[in-house]
Amino acid sequence: MPDQIYVVGHINPDTDSVASAMGYAWLLRERDGANTVAARAGALNPQTSWVLKTLGLEPPLLLTDASPRFESVMHRLDSISPDAQLGMAWTLASRTGGLAPIVNEDGTPYGIINGLSLFQYFTDILGPRPGDATVREMMSAPCKDAANTSVPKFQSNAHIRDSLNRILRAEIDDYWVVDENGLYLGVARQRHILNPPRLKIILVDHNEPRQSIAALEEAELLEILDHHRLGNPYTHQPIRFTVDVVGSTSTLVAEQATEAGLSAPPAIAGALLSGLLSDTLILTSPTTTARDKAAAERLARWAFVGGSPLKGETIESFGKAVLSAGAGLSNRKPEEVVSTDIKPFEGGGFKFAVAQAEVTDIMQLGEHLDPLKYALDDLRDKRGLDFVMLLITDVVRGSSRLIISQPAPPILSDLPYPPLPDGTRDAPGVVSRKKQLLPVVLGLLER
Repeated sequence: MPDQIYVVGHINPDTDSVASAMGYAWLLRERDGANTVAARAGALNPQTSWVLKTLGLEPPLLLTDASPRFESVMHRLDSISPDAQLGMAWTLASRTGGLAPIVNEDGTPYGIINGLSLFQYFTDILGPRPGDATVREMMSAPCKDAANTSVPKFQSNAHIRDSLNRILRAEIDDYWVVDENGLYLGVARQRHILNPPRLKIILVDHNEPRQSIAALEEAELLEILDHHRLGNPYTHQPIRFTVDVVGSTSTLVAEQATEAGLSAPPAIAGALLSGLLSDTLILTSPTTTARDKAAAERLARWAFVGGSPLKGETIESFGKAVLSAGAGLSNRKPEEVVSTDIKPFEGGGFKFAVAQAEVTDIMQLGEHLDPLKYALDDLRDKRGLDFVMLLITDVVRGSSRLIISQPAPPILSDLPYPPLPDGTRDAPGVVSRKKQLLPVVLGLLER
C-alpha cells in the first residue's frame, strides 16, 4: 500500500529493537492514525522469541531490504482464456487501459493482447491486400491467435533493480508478474517498473546505515528514534530525528505514549518492558537513567494488570525471566553465539564488529571457549573485518570476559582489561557494549 510505513530496528535484532518497533508502530497508529507496520531486520534471538511467545504476540514482519519488488508495481488485471473470442479481449482491453491478459486454465500466463499484437494479427490475416475477411470474422477468432506469447515473467518478490538492464534492453511495455509457482498474479508496465514507489521506513534502536536493512538508500526514510551514538544516514529531505541518552529505545516509546495521554495494551507494554529490562540488565547497567526507571514503573503498571499473561509479576521477577531466556551457551552453536547479537563499527581505519552474549554463570565459558574462538576467527574472515570481539557478560555478577579474534591488531594490547591464561581478557564491571566497551576500543583505534 502506498501509505504503508514500516517501523524496523537493526539487523541481528535484540529484544529492545523488536519491542520498540512493535511499540512505536502501535503508538503511531493510535496517536497519529498512521498506517504503520512493525518489522524486524533479521531472525529473532531466543530471548525475544520467549518474550513474544509469553505475551502471545506474533513476530513482526521480516524485512531485510528496502529495494522495491515487482509486487509494488503490479496490477492484478482481469483476464480471459486462450479460447475466448477476440472480441472479448477487445472489450476487456477497453477497461484495462489497452491490454488483455490471456491466462491458461491452470493459472499460468499464456500471452498478452495489446495494440501492437493486434496490429500484427490483423497484418498477418489481411496481408498487403485485404481480402474477404470481415471484422466480425476476425473478432470471432480465439484470443490465442492474437496474443504475444513471448512476454517476460518476473516473480512478485524479485527485486526490480536486478532486472533493470534486461527491461531497458527489451522493447516491451508490459510484463507478467507471477508467484513462486509461476501462476498469474498481475501485469507490470514499464513506466511503473522504472519509477517504483519507495518503501516508507522509520528506523528504531539504531541510526547507522551499516546496522540497517539493505538498500536503505532506495527507501524514503521518514524518522529515526534511537539511543545510540550518531552515525546517521544521508537523507534527501529533513526528517524527524530523536536520539536521547536513555538505556533503551523502549523507554523513548513509553515516554511518547505517556505524553500523548495513552497507555499501551498489556502485551505491547510487556514487550516494551522486556526490551527496557534486557538493555539495562534490570536497571543495573551503567546506561540506566532515572527516566528508564520511571518508564519501567509505568510499563509494569500497564503490563501486570489482571487478564495479562504477566499478572502477578514484578519488575525484578519478569526481568530475571527475560535475561534467563537469552542467557547461556550450551543450547546454541558457537556460530550463533558470535553472530546473533553483533554490531559492525568503523574507527581509526579499522572495520570491526562487537558481539555480546549473556550468561548466568561465567564459569561455563571454559568448556565453550575454544569453539567460540574458532567461530570468531571464521566470522572475521567471512565478513572481511580487521577483528571481531565477543563480550561474554555474566548478568548475575555484573562482569564480563572479552574474546578477540586472532591475530589481534597490536594496538588492542593497550586495552585496560587484563589478559588471562586462557587467552580472554577480564573486564570486571563491564556490562555495556555501547557505553563501556565501545568508547574504550574507539579511543584506542582513533588516538
